[in-house]
Amino acid sequence: MPLLDDKTCIITGGAGSIGLATARLFLDEGAKVVLVDLEERSLSEAACGLPVDRVVPVAADVTRADDTARYVETALSRFGSIDVVFSNAGVFGTVAPIADYPDDLFDRVQAVHVKGAFLAAKHASPHMTAGGSIVITSSVAATRGDPGVYAYITAKHAQTGLMRCLARELAPRGIRVNTVNPGPVDNGFQLAVEKGLGEAIGADGTDFFNSIIPLGRHASPAEIARSVLYLASEQSSFVTGTMLMVDGGMSV
Repeated sequence: MPLLDDKTCIITGGAGSIGLATARLFLDEGAKVVLVDLEERSLSEAACGLPVDRVVPVAADVTRADDTARYVETALSRFGSIDVVFSNAGVFGTVAPIADYPDDLFDRVQAVHVKGAFLAAKHASPHMTAGGSIVITSSVAATRGDPGVYAYITAKHAQTGLMRCLARELAPRGIRVNTVNPGPVDNGFQLAVEKGLGEAIGADGTDFFNSIIPLGRHASPAEIARSVLYLASEQSSFVTGTMLMVDGGMSV
């Protein structure tokens, strides 16, 4: 039997590589998917080729309560329930000394990662079924402190606190809450990070990351998606309040 047979799953950041890889895997496992992203054009491109009877794209800003309520209501009106929320939307910010870090960029990164996950849980969890799952995309950055990465690392640490509070509150209803914590992933998001890092350290950013990952390479989006599937499905029925490190050993 498919792992997510007839389950309704909301995926934010759905047009990105991890979101889309997860959507495809969820669909293969029998799910119905509400695919959420900020830009309608990239969302339409991502949804192209996915089964129209089981995928609903919704353009929304995850930092806005009204947009969040709208994608939750779309899931309920179209599919009748919510079983899984994958809060995956993210932005990196920049790398800069503390004295030079832009205030507005710091605020934006917190809003997308932390407030976005908070709003997703706030609006979706009252409607979720027993046995449901909330998965928040965090990062190996939630275990680190690196100079200059102020907005992103702060946001990823904050998501851990949010996840743990939610796990405690929602456990009596049988809803599990966890983070998935990727290391570097072979995608455009990471490439942009590594370009900025390379300029800062005067070396190839991709080579640098590979040198500090024990497995010696980046993950593929599909590898992260398989870990999300584990947390979303009954395979992890006794797992809540955890950080699932999918980082090639980088946090060891």
